[in-house]
Amino acid sequence: MANHALNPVLAELRERIGRLEGSVQRSRQALPFDVAEVDRALPGGGLAFGALHEVAGGGGGTVDGAAAALFSAGVAARTSGRVLWCMTRPDLFFPAISQVGLHPDRVVFCVLSAMEEGLSFGGLSCVVGELVRLSMTASRRLQLAAEKTGSMGIVLRRWRRQNEASDYGQPTASTTRWRISTLPSERLPVAGVGRARWLAELMRVKAGECAEFEIGAPDAKGRICLLPTSGDRADQTTRWRSLAG
Repeated sequence: MANHALNPVLAELRERIGRLEGSVQRSRQALPFDVAEVDRALPGGGLAFGALHEVAGGGGGTVDGAAAALFSAGVAARTSGRVLWCMTRPDLFFPAISQVGLHPDRVVFCVLSAMEEGLSFGGLSCVVGELVRLSMTASRRLQLAAEKTGSMGIVLRRWRRQNEASDYGQPTASTTRWRISTLPSERLPVAGVGRARWLAELMRVKAGECAEFEIGAPDAKGRICLLPTSGDRADQTTRWRSLAG
C-alpha cells in the first residue's frame, strides 16, 4: 500500500476538501436582525455570511438611495471586524453611517474595482460595493469569492438615472435582494419628527419566500425595528412601478 502521509497528491486533495468544508460551514452562519418576523423569512434566521446580498432604493431618487445605503450600513455595523466600502463617487455622508452604528474608524474606503479582491481576502467581516448594474457573471464571481472566505458581500445598487432602476429585475446570483423605500416618519404624541420609517421589500431570497416589512431605520447599534403598518404602502408601490417602467 502507498504511504498516504507521504503522497503529495492525497495531501493536496485533503487540503482542498478541508477548505471546501470550511467554506460550507461559514456560509451557513447568519446575521439575525433580531426581529422575529424578518428573521423567519430568511433561511438560517438572518442574512447569510459567505454570500452576496443586493440592496437598492425604491426608485431613482436620492432619498430612497440614501435609505438603502443606511440599511446596508446598519447591517455592516452589526458584523464584527473591518468593513470594506467600495465607492463609485465620494459622496457618502460619514455622520449618517455613524448614527446607524457603523463608525468610520471600522471602515476602509476604496475604489469599486477592489470589491472582489476584498471578498477574496478573508480578513473582512463585510464588503459593500456600490454598483449601477450587476450581471450574472459578475455576481457569480462575487458570490464565489464570498463563499471562499465567509465574508458577507453587499451590492448597493445606485442609479444615476431613473430608467436604470429597471435593471434591478434582472437575475443575479445574489442570495437575497432588498428594496428600501422611504415612508412618512413614525408619528409622535408630541410635535416633532419621529424615527425614520421605511418599506423594506425582500424581493428575492434563495430557499425562501418574498416578504415586505415596515421598519424603523437602524439605531445607534445598527438595529432595525418593526413598526405598525400604515396606509402609505400602495403609494410607494405605485411610485416604484412608474419609475421602473
